[in-house]
Amino acid sequence: MRGKEKKERRTQGGAGKDMEKNELEELRDRVPCAAVLEKAGFAIDMKESTRRAIKYRRGTEIVIVIHEGRGWFDPLSDAKGDVFNLVEHLDRVRFVEALDRVASLVGFVPKAPAWQRPDRSSDPVATLPVRWSRRRKPWPGSMTWRYLRSERSLPDAVVRAAIRHDLLREGPRGSMWAAHSDGEGIVTGWEERGPEWRGFSTGGAKVLFRFGSFHALRLCVTEAAIDAMSLAVLERVRPDSLYLSTGGGWSPATDAAIRALAARDGAVLVAATDNNAQGDRYADRLERDAAEIGCAFARVRPGTIDWNADLNARLAEQGEGMKEGRETRLPHARRPRQG
Repeated sequence: MRGKEKKERRTQGGAGKDMEKNELEELRDRVPCAAVLEKAGFAIDMKESTRRAIKYRRGTEIVIVIHEGRGWFDPLSDAKGDVFNLVEHLDRVRFVEALDRVASLVGFVPKAPAWQRPDRSSDPVATLPVRWSRRRKPWPGSMTWRYLRSERSLPDAVVRAAIRHDLLREGPRGSMWAAHSDGEGIVTGWEERGPEWRGFSTGGAKVLFRFGSFHALRLCVTEAAIDAMSLAVLERVRPDSLYLSTGGGWSPATDAAIRALAARDGAVLVAATDNNAQGDRYADRLERDAAEIGCAFARVRPGTIDWNADLNARLAEQGEGMKEGRETRLPHARRPRQG
């Protein structure tokens, strides 16, 4: 932090009185980031939130609240920080003004998320690997299998390949769990998608869903695991491509994972995000990353809103007969060894 900003952080707005460090900490503890966001007109996106990362939306703006309300980050930019930084970010004011605005929210109680699932994060045995291993892999005819085949139109060959590489699990009520993993192949969390549910694993961390040739240099970044697999189908699972999903977010771990893959010699970073304003912002961010890393960049855009919608549209054009009978040939791909 610059010296001038440090000085400003000791001044309580127009009052002109020095604020001790412990007073500043007390104010930070008394006003959660959620209070600032609710007052600013943001609303919780329940489908995209977990207890440890609550997503707020205001139009096209997104803010993720973390650290039990004490921290936040903007998945569409590099902005992040505490409640004071949040006011500076939203209102474009200096710290002196932000301090006064935060102080005015003391005593304001924001709405709490109406969580629909029990909290398992305190269960000492329900660690991520254990919770993942407890769930069955999808099998032909299972509810998850039918969801992926009938509602999402993914062919048997792609579903079987994802299962073979331990990327899918049966979720509750016919939903699908799609694994996110780090560079060592360790499961860090999973996307949850189904007819009645959309979210991310409680206590899990978004890194990347990875489908395809794990040593490929063409890196296709989508916003959902189902879109990653759908794009793979549409491209006949190119052997030079690794199909990735950020899970609809952009955590520091996600950014680091993408950069690590793109830093390899000959890598091409492909923005395969949705065909809307948010997808374009993600694509712009990927283009900036590519420029900083020094790798090639490309933008591929679905003809509809996303790749699964494109897949369904193509199959509708081809007719139901081809939809049921078509198979996709898959190249051999090896999953990194888990540590």
